[in-house]
Amino acid sequence: MKIVSVDVMQVPSGNAGSSRGAWSPVIVRVNTDEGISGFGEVGLAYGKGWRAGFGMVQDFAEQIIGMDPMNNEQIWETIFRKTFWGMGGGTVVNAGISGIDIALWDIKGKALGVPIHTLLGGKMNDNLRTYASQLQYNWGTNLTKQRLVEPEEYAEVTRVAMAEGYDAIKVDPIVIPGEEGKPWKITGPLENRVIRTVYNRVAAMREVGGEDLDIIIEMHSNTDTTAAIQIGHALEDLRIFYYEEPCHPLNVQNMVEVRNAVNIPIATGERIYTRWGYRDFFEKRAIDVIQPDICLCGGLTEAKKICDMSHAYDCAAQIHVCGSPISKAAALQIEAAIPNFIIHEHHQRALSPAMRETCLYDYQPVNGKYKVPDLPGLGQELTPETIKKCEIVTVTTRLPYMG
Repeated sequence: MKIVSVDVMQVPSGNAGSSRGAWSPVIVRVNTDEGISGFGEVGLAYGKGWRAGFGMVQDFAEQIIGMDPMNNEQIWETIFRKTFWGMGGGTVVNAGISGIDIALWDIKGKALGVPIHTLLGGKMNDNLRTYASQLQYNWGTNLTKQRLVEPEEYAEVTRVAMAEGYDAIKVDPIVIPGEEGKPWKITGPLENRVIRTVYNRVAAMREVGGEDLDIIIEMHSNTDTTAAIQIGHALEDLRIFYYEEPCHPLNVQNMVEVRNAVNIPIATGERIYTRWGYRDFFEKRAIDVIQPDICLCGGLTEAKKICDMSHAYDCAAQIHVCGSPISKAAALQIEAAIPNFIIHEHHQRALSPAMRETCLYDYQPVNGKYKVPDLPGLGQELTPETIKKCEIVTVTTRLPYMG
């Protein structure tokens, strides 16, 4: 089997309702001489990030024309070591590698007639516990109006999520604006009113959810080390499941400082790439939960290695999922196969009608649990109607950087 072409597709499913909307996934379709095609996703759909991914995959596609798609390790190493930029890392480079790699696993599964999780070692987990993103419950107008969101509103979305069967919810209690539409200063030392407001919001969730609700706190790395420690200390008595991206992962020692100072498990990983990027976090015991994004960290090939490394350091694993149904399907496949899986992310965009219509299958959780697909390969691909609407560049010529 040989790779004969690679289609790079920009999907018109943005939040703004156009092909140049705020959410525009880049999908890779790798085509073979045996008529089997595989789908992957480049994790750069945010804002205008798709443009970088769209070009990066075209560049990498020129390296793999004529290669055997079943040899995904060889192809991964070819891109990583023979394109000059591969070993340089970074978001765009690793996103390009990821999109191609996921598509190769899809081909392999289809060719062998088995789901990807079988190829990764077999299904250890099914009916995956799932958390709801609190922002999926219609706070858009509040954010637009830049008004203070009250604790009771946090309580109400908690009621809604629990009524839908979830027993875990993730919330960002600090990014939402403060009084009078003015954003808070959220690097430390923090004002007492900021800490008090954050505490009251999460406390309202705990009161409604009771003792058995697991609450995940998301900071998006917007707080610095000082502020993250202040917020962490304030929330400790509310029994937080884990504390996500309390500070930026560019300085691992800052994450170590937060972990040592706060009695809440620390999670990060969506902006850490390849096993080399994760190594320092493991060796310095900086985190308790890893969150690799398969569409950014190096694909399924690399994500499995990262998860296996984390298991040796007693770190739990939750795949970061914030893309199209292609990325969701990839996450479900690997989460089914790893022993240290902890929970699946159900992002607000997974409920978008426009996003759900892009693919053949609409996988959604039932009572807070995800069933893992058992179709051959990824178990997901774009619909013919979606493909017709895409901007597509097809690469058919091999132009390697080096021999």
